[in-house]
Amino acid sequence: MRNNLVVVMDDISAINIVKDTSFAMLLEGQRRGYRLWYLGDTDLFLDGAVVHARMRPVTVRDDPSDWFELGAPITRPLGEDDLVLMRSDPPVDTNYLMATYLLERAETAGAKVVNRPQALRDFNEKLAIAHFPDLIPDTLVSADAASLRDFVGRAGRAVLKPLDGMGGKSVFLSEDGDRNLNVIIETLTDSGQRLAMAQEYLPAIDQGDKRILLVHGKPIEYLLARIPGQEDFRGNLARGGRGEGQPLGEADRRIAATVGPVLLEHGIEFAGLDVIGDRLTEVNVTSPTCVRELDAQFGINISGELFDAIDP
Repeated sequence: MRNNLVVVMDDISAINIVKDTSFAMLLEGQRRGYRLWYLGDTDLFLDGAVVHARMRPVTVRDDPSDWFELGAPITRPLGEDDLVLMRSDPPVDTNYLMATYLLERAETAGAKVVNRPQALRDFNEKLAIAHFPDLIPDTLVSADAASLRDFVGRAGRAVLKPLDGMGGKSVFLSEDGDRNLNVIIETLTDSGQRLAMAQEYLPAIDQGDKRILLVHGKPIEYLLARIPGQEDFRGNLARGGRGEGQPLGEADRRIAATVGPVLLEHGIEFAGLDVIGDRLTEVNVTSPTCVRELDAQFGINISGELFDAIDP
């Protein structure tokens, strides 16, 4: 086991610890005796060919009124005694991409980085489903307004979304004849300057947008079905959805068995699959969530399973 757990994440003072998966990983790392270090993606820098990090030691507590304490900052190179968790939330912007290049240099120096930096670049969370064409709903990615309008017309009802969002942000439901469709497409594509995704609407969303967590290529035995509220079609918890833990079904296992080995082959140790009915809609690899909810509902320890796999 390495001695240092280095977690690259968003502002720890702003998280909701009841739902934050990065916090669950910090708690488990502390329980296992790692020295915990906290930093953001712009706290990495390259000096010559060596990657350094400006980071602070952190102590965590499972207390929603007082959950962390930071020590004095230090700067040091990353190397073979470091297990690095890259947990910055989307969007995958320039800062994020540059951080993955720097973390590749840390890998060269012996650090273990989860998920593998190259895979974080290669597996866009929306486009990665194209690796699995037999599992996905009817889908179009385009910046062309006419093509997107035609898709909605063929589908009857469709969901349109950006390629770099999270938490249901800027996700639209439209249908053939919708007089708002043109402005939805203009907004998402910046009037034809940016790609957007359209997918057929899946009525099974009423039973939940299922999050299946994969650890080292294998599914956790329970999923979180994020069920839309009364006033929104989106199941995202950030948009008012309700999380209901469920055992994996046959279709869920089939999808996980197909996707998991491919992700693991590319160095993706921890992922979240979004599944509606029996269709794969997204592959989350940057900062998958729902660990805290499943741990609480079923008395399991998903972060423990992850650490057993990545740093035994």
